[in-house]
Amino acid sequence: MHARYQLLRTMRIPIALVGTAFFPGASMLFFVVPAAGDDPVGATYATAAMVVFATMISNLFGHGIGVAEERQHPWDLYTRTLPSGPGPKFAGRLLSGLLTMLLSMIPLLLIAALATEATTTPLGFLTGVVVVVLVSIPFTLMGLTIGYLLPIRAALTVVQLTFFPLAFAGGLFSGAGRAPGFIETIAPFTPTRGAAEMMWAAVGDYHLNPVAAVSFVGWTVLLAVLSVYAYRRDEGQRFH
Repeated sequence: MHARYQLLRTMRIPIALVGTAFFPGASMLFFVVPAAGDDPVGATYATAAMVVFATMISNLFGHGIGVAEERQHPWDLYTRTLPSGPGPKFAGRLLSGLLTMLLSMIPLLLIAALATEATTTPLGFLTGVVVVVLVSIPFTLMGLTIGYLLPIRAALTVVQLTFFPLAFAGGLFSGAGRAPGFIETIAPFTPTRGAAEMMWAAVGDYHLNPVAAVSFVGWTVLLAVLSVYAYRRDEGQRFH
């Protein structure tokens, strides 16, 4: 029920879904297609990187701003006092966020299929779908942390100031091994690079950097701790 409610809210205000699909699709159309569209390997890796970009944007905006907005409404207070607890609503938010994220990738994948030489095997595509769900975890947790810690205006500002620097620092706009030296040095320590390398390994013949993999796990654990802290802090301030 909660997932249906969240999805209906999104569909009634489709600009949220359009917004999360715009930046990755526009980046794909104006940067990837002209620069690497004719290179099968380059286009495949660039598409995978843009999928990570879409994953990050969808979860930061969907959970970061969405949670901060919900906290302003009396309905949120009411649902958190129900005997069932916050679990069903929380699960509904995660499920609706996942479905919205996957829907936002459709324009990006259509551009890749129609305007580039990007290619992968059926197994690679299915593996990529599984990996997308996996790599969405730290960005979901990051969004929840922002949403529960900050009021709506501050959350909007933080999200807007976060997603582009994370994308650049992770080398999402440069391709595998093609980023400037400084970016290549710091990229493995960002959650975006670990996510991108997992996608590259899923859809192509790419060997995952152990440093990036360990860093991705570390970021996930850290953000899980922060999101729990943010939720409990919000609960303590509002119910005690």
